[in-house]
Amino acid sequence: MHTIEPYFNWRHIYIAEEDRRSPFYGKTYSEFEFSQTVYNYYIHPQWDYFGSKTLYLKIIYVDYELNFAIIEMIGEWNDAIENDIMEFKREIVDKLQAQKIFKFILITENVLNFHSSDKEYYIEWYDEVSEENGWIVSLNMPEATQYDFKKKKLNYYIELMELENWRVYKPYHLFKKIDDELLKRIGE
Repeated sequence: MHTIEPYFNWRHIYIAEEDRRSPFYGKTYSEFEFSQTVYNYYIHPQWDYFGSKTLYLKIIYVDYELNFAIIEMIGEWNDAIENDIMEFKREIVDKLQAQKIFKFILITENVLNFHSSDKEYYIEWYDEVSEENGWIVSLNMPEATQYDFKKKKLNYYIELMELENWRVYKPYHLFKKIDDELLKRIGE
């Protein structure tokens, strides 16, 4: 896992630690010191800790005019033990929503397990973004992880989507593709 870096090809247009409105503003990173782990596996030092011992993230793009954020995640999403959704909601999502971000693209291809608990934080988040015509999308979640996610019917609150080669898009084009797809789904 230590070789999996957050997506970095958009760093010329957005860097969370240089964004005054980002929850990670001012953070400095080591390229060589691997100190964070998911269980016994070290992860790349560019991933951000937000309160969970098993799930890390990187805000890879935010557009304050179009009100969307793209957040990449790695690890195990564990609501049962770590209450990851609560930590994520309070430490990241609430801070972004305070900056008028209501459309969230979660890149979850490196979220290898999901353990559920209550739905309250998902419902709260969904209700808040819906009031602003927003949405939440999980992009490329592994099939086994999706199975557990769907079993708890959380896909009602977070739309599960597949998009091969999302990395070939620029942030705006990725956002537009997802937004258009969601509009098509609503129209069906």
